[in-house]
Amino acid sequence: MKRIIAISACAFLLLMTACSGGSKRNPMLDAKDKDFVLKGISDLTQVSQLTGADSPNHTEKYGVYGTDLGSMINDGDRTYFVLGDTFGERPEGMTGGGGSLWRSNTLAYTTDVEPSDGITLDGMIIDEIGLAKELLPSAKVDFDEMTKIPTHGLSANGALYLYYMSVNHWGEPGKWDANYASLAKSTDQGQNWTLLDEVKWPGDGNFIQVSPFKVDAAEGKKDVYLWAIPSGRYGGVKLMKVAEESVENLADYRYFSGTDDKGAPVWSENPAQAKTVVDDSVGELSVVWNPYLERWLMTYLNEGNGVVIREGLAPWGPWGDKIELVSPTEYPGLYAPFMNERYTADGGKSIYFALSLWDPYNVFWFKATLEK
Repeated sequence: MKRIIAISACAFLLLMTACSGGSKRNPMLDAKDKDFVLKGISDLTQVSQLTGADSPNHTEKYGVYGTDLGSMINDGDRTYFVLGDTFGERPEGMTGGGGSLWRSNTLAYTTDVEPSDGITLDGMIIDEIGLAKELLPSAKVDFDEMTKIPTHGLSANGALYLYYMSVNHWGEPGKWDANYASLAKSTDQGQNWTLLDEVKWPGDGNFIQVSPFKVDAAEGKKDVYLWAIPSGRYGGVKLMKVAEESVENLADYRYFSGTDDKGAPVWSENPAQAKTVVDDSVGELSVVWNPYLERWLMTYLNEGNGVVIREGLAPWGPWGDKIELVSPTEYPGLYAPFMNERYTADGGKSIYFALSLWDPYNVFWFKATLEK
């Protein structure tokens, strides 16, 4: 009887682990026996305007009349919206960046978890006179350091981190030169930031703009996967990862360099060995895990073709064909489609995302339905 019970317990344990080596297979990291299921997008809706004097948030009270980007960081019950070049009052009818009181980057936050009617901001990180504070100061000198643009961030190790790029020069539309990409850290909920200069990628590399996502790893820990593109909007996507506790140690980052004969990912210490996982013209990318599809989702600006979405079976792929998410005809000057796993509905069937429009140079809130 004891032997029967032992065998049954062993069988149950094997069923629960579902893979050799005693660890449960993580569906986020396993493309085996998966097919693409995303058929299209429906019910695209502009829900609300997030920033600017015409938004329900009236961010002009913080000296924010025009701004862009809006990638998101979840930290406890708070979500931060990371904004790029931010301006005060602007001439009537002005298109694109410009205006008074230029700050290279600013930060808003919210505890609003109901995305269907827009996002109500609780506030912004402010300076001593109550205006939105520049988090990472920049030289603001062309062909030296024009600006510091945060590309994305995450909460880890009890701190907030911002990945950012130092822009040397804005070139033709969709093209710019970067000095380097790096990391900054805040231990006081975004009030003050320290530049981590020891974590730095060269400006001519493929790891300038990133989208991070934390994935369960062994022994209750987490790895951070980061999909990355060069400066500008004309490069493809490569992939790196690092243990959450090691995000401040450049030597601990590993770069996806292909798969072995069993389809398992191979990771290299050398970024020069990184393989392209999505070969396209990619700008301002965002990657999240979607529970409705049980697949990865990637959104980005495909220069000249609007904002597109792709489905991934594993972080390194394969990635499905791009599907139009937002038309450039309907929304001219669109860019920076940033998703957040916190803002979905119907089990992930409905996704919400921030989107910047060059005219009126502000951030808007959109919704779309995934069809499978």
